[in-house]
Amino acid sequence: MTNILEVKNLTKTYGKGDSLVKAVDKVNLSVAEGEFVAIIGASGSGKSTLLHLIGGVDRPDDKKSGEIIINGEDITKLNKNKMAIFRRENIGIIYQFYNLIPVLTVRENITLPVSLDKKEVDEKYLDELIDALGLKNRESHLPNQLSGGQQQRVAIGRALFGRPALILADEPTGNLDSKSSAEIVKLLKLANKRYHQTIIMVTHDDKIAEQADRIIRFADGKIAEKTNLKQAKKK
Repeated sequence: MTNILEVKNLTKTYGKGDSLVKAVDKVNLSVAEGEFVAIIGASGSGKSTLLHLIGGVDRPDDKKSGEIIINGEDITKLNKNKMAIFRRENIGIIYQFYNLIPVLTVRENITLPVSLDKKEVDEKYLDELIDALGLKNRESHLPNQLSGGQQQRVAIGRALFGRPALILADEPTGNLDSKSSAEIVKLLKLANKRYHQTIIMVTHDDKIAEQADRIIRFADGKIAEKTNLKQAKKK
């Protein structure tokens, strides 16, 4: 299997002197195309910082602070404008708090990244996606007319629609009740299996993490443990 992501010797620190915190401490990580990986750890362990670095939302300390290679491109070497374009074309990000545009409908929110790039909207794929997300009767609604679970489904649709190389989900169920959380994880698994999306999900919930192919446990800015659930299930 081809590795879609390679993280090499990655470091991110905050503060100076006695107050220096190593949020990400010389981390090495590979993710294969089509994998569903969960990163789990306590609050403050650095797991979300790692995800933000992979997504190009945050930057390593300097040019000597490691590499993040996505689809053969080291994103640490991209300037701000090139990073914005690369992220829009290659990375779909799902946040805990949805980040939908309040004046746009469900359909418009999902197609927004493609529209920003002035690309043609694949209407057939859009209809299929809206149906898979269970939003067929909600596609003309605005975000404030939707439940939290429905808004998160729209956010997932937006992340999927451009067929990015990588989907990053940062605590995607953190703001939802248990029923909605189960539905969101089911949708992520569907995206992984039906659309062959590579997914990296950060969560603090062990039960949700167990739905992934592989669990990476993070502690004190480092990878503390790796568990391959896919192999374990085959035994």
